[in-house]
Amino acid sequence: MQQLFYAILTMAAGVLACVAYFFGTNWILDKIFPSKGLSGAQASKNLRITNAIRPWLFLGPALFALTVYLVYPVIESVWLAFHDKSGQEFVGFRNFIWMVNDGEFRQSIFNNFLWLLVVPAAATFFGLIIAALTDRIWWGNIAKTLIFMPMAISFVGASVIWKFIYDYRAEGSEQIGLLNAIVVAFGGAPEAWITIPFWNNFFLMVILIWIQTGFAMVILSAALRGIPEETLEAAVIDGANGLQIFFKIMIPQIWGTIAVVWTTITILVLKVFDIVLAMTNGQWQSQVLANLMFDWMFRGGGDFGRGAAIAVTIMVLVIPIMVWNIRNARKEMGGH
Repeated sequence: MQQLFYAILTMAAGVLACVAYFFGTNWILDKIFPSKGLSGAQASKNLRITNAIRPWLFLGPALFALTVYLVYPVIESVWLAFHDKSGQEFVGFRNFIWMVNDGEFRQSIFNNFLWLLVVPAAATFFGLIIAALTDRIWWGNIAKTLIFMPMAISFVGASVIWKFIYDYRAEGSEQIGLLNAIVVAFGGAPEAWITIPFWNNFFLMVILIWIQTGFAMVILSAALRGIPEETLEAAVIDGANGLQIFFKIMIPQIWGTIAVVWTTITILVLKVFDIVLAMTNGQWQSQVLANLMFDWMFRGGGDFGRGAAIAVTIMVLVIPIMVWNIRNARKEMGGH
């Protein structure tokens, strides 16, 4: 109850602080540049000034937060990547040379590549299929709500749920893990699924696919509803069946949206961290780049230089996809 009280108190304080900032800054601005009780020319001038300043009062906190929590960390990470473990001595490209020759880093790159191959494709595919199917049934909105619900769960919370699904007990013991219970019910032997090298990556990927399918479904469902009815009616008149309409009429018209969803999930996959940390902590050859960076920078490694070098690598991998995604999204918006 104490934790709940503090959580409610924190949220209330945050809301009150936002309200106070909103009214306070506007009140101060109107006091400095009043528009009431002045001559027409002066009032008009002050009104133009306040209209020019007021948007920046709203954007100010967000810009400050972006600077402190995004811009500064990027600059500091690039700086640390070229320094030693303490961040004091300049070492040039030594951290990047170590990174290329490190076996765990290469394993992380390989695992991230597997995630990139599977998760965006699977989440987008399932999201598209579900979006198309739920639009055709009367209880489609209920189904969409249920499928979207995992998006409301944190990655760590989802990992805890799936840890119970993958839970392992010794053979002969009662299996509380859903997957092993099913396997034993069909006469198989229980397995410690997340400890099996290589395959455990796919068991972890299922968690992110489960979460992101709801996101893909919502975006693609909106895109499907935006397809002009005339094109679908024309296809039906021409004798096209359901599959032909779906693959040859509907998908080509929403291909840009599919690409945006795909690349958005791809960016998320490159930064995947919480699931691996909560499920395996990178053990059993399941390490990924973000978790490796965390290990070197904050845990047993304690090497700011190497951790920052891995962070810069993740950033370099993400930036081209992010730029392409933004450009494609702008084209989509411009087209509508």
